[in-house]
Amino acid sequence: MELKLNNAGLADAKAWADAGYAIPAYDREAMVARTKENPYWVHFGAGNIFRAFQANVAQNLLNEGVLDRGIVVAEGFDYEIISKMYTPHDNLSVLVTLKADGSVEKTVVGSIAESLIADGPGSADFDRLKEIFTKDSLQMATFTITEKGYSLVNGRGEMIPAVTADFANGPEKASSYIGKVSALLYERYLAGEKPIAMVSMDNCSHNGDKLYQAIEAFAKTWEENGVVKAGFHAYVNDPAKVSFPWSMIDKITPRPDPSIQEMLKKDNLEDPEPVVTTMHTYVAPFVNAEECQYLVIEDSFPNGRPALDKGGFIFTSRETVNETERMKVCTCLNPLHTALAVFGCLLDYSLISEEMKNTSLRKLVERIGYTEGLPVVTDPGIISPKKFIDEVLNVRIPNPFMPDTPQRIATDTSQKLSIRFGETIKAYMASPELNVDDLKCIPVVFAGWLRYLMGINDKGEEFTLSPDPRLDTVRPYVQDLKLGEEISKEDLAKQLAPLLSNESIFGVNLCEIGMCSKVLDAFVSMLKGPGAVADTLAAVVA
Repeated sequence: MELKLNNAGLADAKAWADAGYAIPAYDREAMVARTKENPYWVHFGAGNIFRAFQANVAQNLLNEGVLDRGIVVAEGFDYEIISKMYTPHDNLSVLVTLKADGSVEKTVVGSIAESLIADGPGSADFDRLKEIFTKDSLQMATFTITEKGYSLVNGRGEMIPAVTADFANGPEKASSYIGKVSALLYERYLAGEKPIAMVSMDNCSHNGDKLYQAIEAFAKTWEENGVVKAGFHAYVNDPAKVSFPWSMIDKITPRPDPSIQEMLKKDNLEDPEPVVTTMHTYVAPFVNAEECQYLVIEDSFPNGRPALDKGGFIFTSRETVNETERMKVCTCLNPLHTALAVFGCLLDYSLISEEMKNTSLRKLVERIGYTEGLPVVTDPGIISPKKFIDEVLNVRIPNPFMPDTPQRIATDTSQKLSIRFGETIKAYMASPELNVDDLKCIPVVFAGWLRYLMGINDKGEEFTLSPDPRLDTVRPYVQDLKLGEEISKEDLAKQLAPLLSNESIFGVNLCEIGMCSKVLDAFVSMLKGPGAVADTLAAVVA
């Protein structure tokens, strides 16, 4: 029997159970009615991370009776996610949790009570969002719109035209994403300066500040231009009324995978095929994700908050959120991912999990994490850094059922090195007990990145570099180098000195601190010919 992912299809609970799916254990119709009457949580960003994480936590708490209302989701960038995926499926989706032991958990998530298109003033959906933002019951607006979503300027630092127009025209004609969000917050201000938490849950440091800075710019400019009532700027700047908590999120949610699609087809799930929108979003009726997940949030909610701590969210101080972020980004996860991404591309891997079967690569990331990183790790106290690395290296990255690729993770590497490795180097420099010269593997990663920039893998074949805004700047330093051609370390040092001394890329001037020599030694070794990258790695970790 075919499983139909909609309200009518969900009525056949036995069919879903027989196929191995968990379905909502609450009265969904009643939940939707209660949510629409008294919404407490609106989320911006209808993508996969939200469907796999926040929506599923809400589902679990609804099942347990901790919550009696669900989430309102709004999409302000790619409206087709709503029209082509949410609406046809009555806001239901399938979460496929891929566990490291090979087991698969399939859940129909039904916690989304309402999905709306945040397409700007004048539309029915936006009018509904304005109504929601005037409700006393609304406690928080949360966001997964990517770090880029908070920016009011383009990659060249120029004001985005829609933002310029919004600044002049005011909330009644807002068209940019943050302009529309600011217009909704203005409605809440007009309704009586009602309190709310504006919570970024995007994977970027100090995310609450990024959201605040964007909204504050609108409030300040609108008030200066006389297009809003005086007092809106003060409202946005009063943490007793509007808060902008920091958060740290960690969950890997790759693009919907064809193997999962085939599995769901065998279950007779109707139309599990993904849709690629005109905005190039890849979205399907299902989301595939890892089991592990963390969301640490600064506990600053002026209108109260739901009991999401009972679903695994950790509420704590801003300082602890920051420490948890540093632990993950600078030591326990991101540096390991970046090392595997760079060498995975060079060694022609298509899955991160497969790299962990390579003895040299496994030893490399173990040493980066345990040997070089842990001595200077920031310990947040709420999560053990050692246990976090254990989980990353033994459960998360080796999970053969997670279809994550080194090519995806290698995106924007030039913007990641300074945080993911530079902070560790700085900590060694500042420590009276530690010596930068003791770092052996981090310089090899830098050399690997230089080798990666050549666009030639370890077999001597060309490959496509992942997107990176600095490629045009950094590639010229290495693009004329050839495998097997003799080049002295001294000549390379002169050629690469401007790059290796660039603190904006590495976080430190590698030449000034004496690390250039190690980087160049490894790079020269990797240039010897096909197979030299693998040989260099084996020698380093021997």
